[in-house]
Amino acid sequence: MSLFKARDWWSTILGEKEEFDLGCLCVADVDNSGSGQDKIIVGSYMGYLRIFNPHPVKPGDEVQPEDLLLEVQLREPILQVEVGKFVSGTEGLHLAVLHCRKLCVYAVSGTLGNVEHGNQYQIKLMYEHNLQRTACNMTYGPFGGVKGRDLICIQSMDGMLMLFEQESYAFGRFLPGFLLPGPLTYSSRTDSFITVSSCRQVESYKYQVLAFATDADERQETEQQKLSSGKRLALSTDLWNTFFLLKVDWVLNIGEQALDICVVSFNQAVSSVFVLGERNFFCLKDNGQIRFMKKLDYNPSCFIPYCSVKEGTINTLIANHSKMLNVYQDVTLKWATQLPYIPVSIKVANLQDLKGVIVTLSDDGHLQCSYLGTDPSLFQAPKVDSREINYEELDAEMKKLQKIIKEATKTQDILPKSEKHRDVIVTAEVSPDLDAESQAIDSEVKAESVPSVTVKITIQSRVTAQKPNLAVCVQAPLAVTCDQFVFDDLEPDSSETVMLSVFLKGNCSPSELEGNCLVSYNRPTELNPEGIPKVAECNFSLPLRLICFPAQPSKAANHKITIDTNKPPISFVTIFPDFVDPSEDDQTNVLGFQFLTGSKTTLLASKTSQRYRIQSDQLEDLWLITKQLKLRLEEHFKKQNCKDFACTFSGSIPLQEYFELIDQHFELRLNAEKFRELLSERAVQFRAIERRLLTRFKDKTPAPLQHLDTLLEGTFREVIALADAAEENQANMFRAFTKLKSATHLVIMLISLWQKLSADQVAILEATFLPLAEDTQELGWEETVDAAVSYLLRTCLSKSSKEQALTLGSQLCMPKDTSRLKKNITLFCDRLAKGGRLSLSTESATQQAVVMPGGCTTIPESDLEERTVIPGSTAMLPSHGQMAKQKSKPALSEDAAEEAEKP
Repeated sequence: MSLFKARDWWSTILGEKEEFDLGCLCVADVDNSGSGQDKIIVGSYMGYLRIFNPHPVKPGDEVQPEDLLLEVQLREPILQVEVGKFVSGTEGLHLAVLHCRKLCVYAVSGTLGNVEHGNQYQIKLMYEHNLQRTACNMTYGPFGGVKGRDLICIQSMDGMLMLFEQESYAFGRFLPGFLLPGPLTYSSRTDSFITVSSCRQVESYKYQVLAFATDADERQETEQQKLSSGKRLALSTDLWNTFFLLKVDWVLNIGEQALDICVVSFNQAVSSVFVLGERNFFCLKDNGQIRFMKKLDYNPSCFIPYCSVKEGTINTLIANHSKMLNVYQDVTLKWATQLPYIPVSIKVANLQDLKGVIVTLSDDGHLQCSYLGTDPSLFQAPKVDSREINYEELDAEMKKLQKIIKEATKTQDILPKSEKHRDVIVTAEVSPDLDAESQAIDSEVKAESVPSVTVKITIQSRVTAQKPNLAVCVQAPLAVTCDQFVFDDLEPDSSETVMLSVFLKGNCSPSELEGNCLVSYNRPTELNPEGIPKVAECNFSLPLRLICFPAQPSKAANHKITIDTNKPPISFVTIFPDFVDPSEDDQTNVLGFQFLTGSKTTLLASKTSQRYRIQSDQLEDLWLITKQLKLRLEEHFKKQNCKDFACTFSGSIPLQEYFELIDQHFELRLNAEKFRELLSERAVQFRAIERRLLTRFKDKTPAPLQHLDTLLEGTFREVIALADAAEENQANMFRAFTKLKSATHLVIMLISLWQKLSADQVAILEATFLPLAEDTQELGWEETVDAAVSYLLRTCLSKSSKEQALTLGSQLCMPKDTSRLKKNITLFCDRLAKGGRLSLSTESATQQAVVMPGGCTTIPESDLEERTVIPGSTAMLPSHGQMAKQKSKPALSEDAAEEAEKP
């Protein structure tokens, strides 16, 4: 049990499923008993009015029935309750109840009981006002300096202040620049109303200014009447604005919305205006200047200032959404205590000769009277028997603990490890066969039929899961028939199953055949019944048949890559059974893939060597087939218990073709920027013509349009044409980015097979070249990859400490061209060919330029100026200067020996 916990003096729960807010709580001697003891008045949005006179109870005892003096239903929601001198002819206290469209003032009185049931209390309606506007809140006080009575000011939802002089309506004024109502209070010292506008400004209005001001509607009617009668206005506009419009006394911009305002004036402290914001707590002087402010590191819910025992200071109670109540003396935190709920209203009352009782009310009706204190600790530590210390055992235990700590600190994962037994498990099962009847919807693919595949997703819950939501994501241009599912609460050991279909929607091949299922839910606990947010996810792989089908192989192709293995070639009947007919012998070592988008890829296996060739007319179409080949070969040899299977690549990296895809994508980005500028210019022109036309139409003397209507129509057509062109360019840019991602995946795989990179190094490579899931004008692929590659060149791939000292720019912006990016990528491959290794640690970066891994000697710079020779092959990685000269030649050069080994 915490020492700093509010001590419960009296508490109860009001009604069932009732709602309460800031103005629903009030404490005062409402029945005019003269004893100095306050009563607690509570009103609810359900229309119930309750008055309590609490008595202390022992822990565990229930609230006594006589504590509830009065309970009555008023049939209308109660927005606010206040106690003051609201009835003329008497200085007794009366109860004011504010409804949405009504203000009622009641007299509360008690009758001495002669039986054991005790005293009887009743309320009597003294008067009421029917409101013409919907009320928001109210305040009261001796407006204008009146003595012995209180007037009431009600703020409506549309910004009108309605003032009532007890039984009669006085006047109403609209607040200038009003948008949304804010908290409202009255300062008797300055005779002004203080509120916070939707502009996040504290504004003060004098009562005298309100009384003599004229509403905007009345001013307009007066002007129209004088103009219609032919009389001249006696007052100029400046004089009218000076004397008759509502003027603000002072304004203070606090930069946030206020939750509540309170004006306090104690004998030992200066009169101050307290404002509770969403993140700050302000104390202002009467003229609007800041006395002090306190930045809060929590979300406050309500507050109340009260008298301090130290002269010149004011204490303040601030409750927050973490169920904590903080006590401040000016800006110094003096005490903090735990509450059982989040209060929406707080008061300080004198109850049963106990001064300073804290009264709190929650939004669901928990009413508590508490005081500050601590629970004494009753625990006494037992005496420890003296015993001899075995230093050898302690030394062994210390070494064991140090080993555990060392192993635990090795991992640098930000996210915690997955739990052994998950509360909610989500699984996805992809059907092995395509749907007999395609479920494709609105597909842009021009093929005769677009196949789809069914995915069965099952959610199993071991505990109670509240508000479970399932989101299914696939990478565009793939799409699903339904991507969002909402379920009812899952009970323990229950499950839910949904079926959906995945198909190719866009007219281009995807870069990944992967999908993701994400389930978000709340798990309730004893301390948090609303539940702790949690997620569960799983990934699933889609079949290759979803985007392509078997076709006749093609002999010629523009792009070819060769994958070397250390095992004899496997028949395609074994590794591609879904694409090969076993009855056809000619497909054992050659296979064709026809993509739905129209392109074709051919896969060949060598009969005399351990090589596989993938060829296609499009570089990006090589990626998925190459990936599938590698995965299926690894799976096949894994089933054969062969652990030394490996794939390598000894050809040249197709950088020139890769750079062409980069240029195509970047050109479309430049076109998008041009379309945006042209659209902006035409839009400005369109609005200017509209203003000219409106001016002509409003003119009382008709004038010729001078072909402005024709110009407007022409500009409108240009705007529509530019918008259509920009939309088409956006679609082309999406397809270009998808192709670029596929080619990037291929280049990453070839580099990893070429340099035999580890899994961590491949992850660094993917993070460098594939940093973005989506490409935008504000943050594009080119500048992001350029910054990442430049970082690697200056750290782990640097040649000297001088390069490491260079700093990168702090801002990413769209470059003018791609020359720098292509130069950095070429240099990146050059450094890898020299023996550089990818690493994010700073130690390896300093040693990289001196010692090469694996015992390799340093390659002289002169040997690499013209060409880079890859050990074990005849392929060469051209330098940046040679690439500029060999634009017409394909980057994948095949020697005569490979051509002879074609199957």
